[in-house]
Amino acid sequence: METLPIAPIGRILSNAGAPRATKDAKIELSEKLTDLGEEIAKEAVEIAKHSGRKTVKASDVELAVKLKF
Repeated sequence: METLPIAPIGRILSNAGAPRATKDAKIELSEKLTDLGEEIAKEAVEIAKHSGRKTVKASDVELAVKLKF
């Protein structure tokens, strides 16, 4: 499984208020966000299919996030 790049993850942590973060923390967050993103994407695809479409729309992703959380 390919994960999100570490540099943007470091920026996310920094924007969240972390003055510093270890490489292990960045890798762990990258893995978790990748897993979560894949779950949301799968749900969005199912929503699109249920609507009779092959194309996933932003509204499908929004609904998938609402259903997940």
